Amino acid sequence: MKVAALISGGVDSAVAVHRLLELGHEPHLFYIRIGLDNDEGDCSAEEDIEMCSLIAKRYSLPLEVVSLHEEYWENVMEYALRTVKDGFTPNPDIMCNKMIKFGFFEQRWGHEFDMTATGHYATTTHLDGKIYLSTAVDPVKDQTDFLARISYDQLSHLMFPIGDMPKQRVREIAVETRMPNAYRKDSQGICFLGKINYNDFIRRHLGEKPGPIIEIETGRKLGEHRGYWFHTIGQRKGLGLSGGPWYVVKKNVHDNVIYVSNGYDCEKQYGYHLHLAEMHFISGNPWDKEDTEVEITFKNRHTPTFTPGKLKMLGEGEYLIESADRIQGIAPGQFAVIYDKSSRLCYGSGIITGRNISI
Repeated sequence: MKVAALISGGVDSAVAVHRLLELGHEPHLFYIRIGLDNDEGDCSAEEDIEMCSLIAKRYSLPLEVVSLHEEYWENVMEYALRTVKDGFTPNPDIMCNKMIKFGFFEQRWGHEFDMTATGHYATTTHLDGKIYLSTAVDPVKDQTDFLARISYDQLSHLMFPIGDMPKQRVREIAVETRMPNAYRKDSQGICFLGKINYNDFIRRHLGEKPGPIIEIETGRKLGEHRGYWFHTIGQRKGLGLSGGPWYVVKKNVHDNVIYVSNGYDCEKQYGYHLHLAEMHFISGNPWDKEDTEVEITFKNRHTPTFTPGKLKMLGEGEYLIESADRIQGIAPGQFAVIYDKSSRLCYGSGIITGRNISI
């Protein structure tokens, strides 16, 4: 089978290529360039491309470097800036997978191949004539939450060659086969920023807008922030307040006010209800013909832990998660990712609405 293999220069995608060859496939390597050397969004591209070239040479495979810089800016970076300006918390990685890796890339290059393969830690399950996105063997590395916005057509064209093995084994294969990036560290942080500091990126585009930091219980002013867009619900670090820990529990966008509460176990930083809008089911709504309340597990941030709860249908595209456990830092704008009770099948995701934000 002819496969378009997306590689990044990291060990995961390199081992994915190795496994494709073991399975008898014919990989054609692609590196997606989303940043320019002298522009924001540079993810140390030259170093990555050099590593990809070594992998291609090692296995005598073709490598194409394709640019989706403009598309990335228009669909991911502008989304991130617009979201934080509105007072919400974005997830650029989710949008990158949907719009760039499996969107524009598929439309222009990937569709010419039988399948597209990536180094994501995820799997697929065939059930009742449908394909479902499924969790990886390694719960710590599982990346289904970053894929929870892709379409069924996109999923149907995807392969995840390393999703059935733990990260430790992936690293061992890289060492055993003497890959040039066997000891390269995993990338950290938000890809599109590269070496750019997140706050510097936001400051460059949105500037600063000083406003008060208020203790929510007393109304006492504790200090000043440099703009509500630098802060997210549940945030602890970067507030510059003494006598902590202090947590951001609410934002008033209209008046540019950040509300905080003190203590590790402050009730105001927790909640049991997540209101969702723009619900997206990858392989269709599995509960279409059932009652309006179903048992699920879910994530509202990237974590190896799945939280049990109930999903209630409120109306067209609107849902409510009632969590069995207290959830810290429910951040409007983030995605809540929905799984079945066994935390095996990833059904999709919804956007957490701003019930604790004032516009």
